[in-house]
Amino acid sequence: MTLQWLRSGMRSGVFVAAVVCSGVISTSATAQEPGTAGNAQKGKALSYTCLGCHGVDGYKNAYPNYSVPELEGQHPEYIAAALKEYRDGDRAHLTMHSQASTLSDQDMADIAAYFAGKPLTADAKPVGEVPEPAKICTSCHGPNGVGITTQYPTLAGQHPDYIVRALQEYKHGGRKNPIMVGMAQTVKDEDMAVIAEYFSKQRPSLATESRPYTTFGHEAAGK
Repeated sequence: MTLQWLRSGMRSGVFVAAVVCSGVISTSATAQEPGTAGNAQKGKALSYTCLGCHGVDGYKNAYPNYSVPELEGQHPEYIAAALKEYRDGDRAHLTMHSQASTLSDQDMADIAAYFAGKPLTADAKPVGEVPEPAKICTSCHGPNGVGITTQYPTLAGQHPDYIVRALQEYKHGGRKNPIMVGMAQTVKDEDMAVIAEYFSKQRPSLATESRPYTTFGHEAAGK
């Protein structure tokens, strides 16, 4: 079962992802078009509005209230696919749709490359025992929360409330990926929190990309 990430919620007028936001959540997101390689430096320049939400640790979508997904360490191909779903209306988030509608496929690939950084790899042992409700998810997301292909979002360390939110959206029509919609229908509401809690504890984990600029527009220390 997949859940992501781009990540992702945002306040009005500010780009969130999950995509690029995420946050990350989808079992079979459309893969990035072959040959659309991302340029992280160009993505950094394009991402100044995205960082208004995705560059703030612990930032939450205003209403409904849930954490904006963490994107650093996510598969860039998945981030780009999530942005396309926002653009095409397959994910219901008005601001994300508006923002994604202004981006070309190359822009999305560049933004995804910047936010992803160095994607997590599936070389760590799972933290704890996989709970029964999460076992079906591991076939795509891996027992340690790292998506087994670039089409499947990594969930390790993702905010648990974002994972729950994504599952709810798949279950109730806010996201239209046919595989995830079918999977989410089988998940009881009380089990969503169990799944989310397990994946949120996996390490190494996704992280929040820090903002490269201060509020005065100067390069931040260490960047």
